[in-house]
Amino acid sequence: MKPKYNRSLLVILLIYIFSTPINAQIINGADLLFSENLNLISGKKVGVVCNHTSLLADRKHLVDALIEQKDVTVKTIFTPEHGFKGSSEAGEKVEYKNNLYKNIPIISLYGKDRKPSKENLKDVDVLIFDIQDIGARFYTYISTMYYVLESSGENNIPVIILDRPNPIGGNYVDGPVLDPNYKSFVGIAEIPITHGMTVGELANYFVGEKIISAWKNVSLKVIQCNNWKREIPNQFYSKWNSPSPNINSLETALIYPGTCLLEGTNISEGRGTRFPFLQIGAPFFKAEDIIEKLELLKVDGAEFQAVAFIPQGIPEMATNPKFEGKTCYGIKIKITDPNKFESVKFGVKLLFVLTKLYGSKIKFNESSFDRLAGTDVLRQQLKNQLLPDKIFSTWKKELTKFDKNKKPYLLY
Repeated sequence: MKPKYNRSLLVILLIYIFSTPINAQIINGADLLFSENLNLISGKKVGVVCNHTSLLADRKHLVDALIEQKDVTVKTIFTPEHGFKGSSEAGEKVEYKNNLYKNIPIISLYGKDRKPSKENLKDVDVLIFDIQDIGARFYTYISTMYYVLESSGENNIPVIILDRPNPIGGNYVDGPVLDPNYKSFVGIAEIPITHGMTVGELANYFVGEKIISAWKNVSLKVIQCNNWKREIPNQFYSKWNSPSPNINSLETALIYPGTCLLEGTNISEGRGTRFPFLQIGAPFFKAEDIIEKLELLKVDGAEFQAVAFIPQGIPEMATNPKFEGKTCYGIKIKITDPNKFESVKFGVKLLFVLTKLYGSKIKFNESSFDRLAGTDVLRQQLKNQLLPDKIFSTWKKELTKFDKNKKPYLLY
């Protein structure tokens, strides 16, 4: 006997399925400030921590949108590494002497100062932070946020975080948790290399876990995004806005947490080419050997091709890159499945292969590498040729603890 179906119910269900968007448009905190939260800044004098990524959905800059508000006064613009326009090279100190944007003074937080001073904040009622992060501990925008929160607590000035998605996903948590002995501007807090949090969630975590020295006095409001999901497939924006000169694609952002570790070695991480962090090499490498060894380690979600490249100085991207003017042989990485690709584990597997193949030819800049890794243990493990799976197992306890501690601060 055939089962009976309620045809009307079936039709309604099908209409619902096919009319409901699978990926609803993400609305960032910046847009929601103006559509739903203007009361937070009405009649206020504001300081804005921002850069070229601080754009609304219509591509208008946050500062311009604030200037248009009749009852809001923008007193000061604060900028992170790479500057207001995002065009300064990595590590380049940025100073603004008597520099204005539409008569508003610009103060660099990546020059002689790393956090707003009492003098900088004397005429500010509230601070707004709106910068696109990429989800890696050593990407310095979150360090700037850390110091902004600290300064806000010291000077009793409220902070509003305009949240944006973590473009590499909100579920990927990996790498060694920072050893506090290695705290630096590329490792500001005891979190893993990939933390799986948005800047808003991190701000809550820094304050809630009492990591900020003046945490008791921090008045924090996070305006969270609408329609952002933690899963990676939702992060493929139609308009990618490079957060810094060398993170020039979403694919680069996805792989950066792993290949950035090469900056602490004598291996080219691709700076001085148009594919930084996506291709790596050295004059003494043989690509076929590297690919063969990597494939034995089963790197999911990526494929490799042999390449040769010559690093050159590129304005705003690279000054004096490694092996400048010399032919490097190596590999280019293509991510085939961001759900499966684990960037930090890939970086470790790559370094394991390279140290195994080339031994003493691979040089570690110990202080630089350890700052990026957040520990000296990883470097020693690689030098001792500890198998990657054994290395990963040494992170497990601290990662589990971090995952547990961060849950109360998640917004999505």
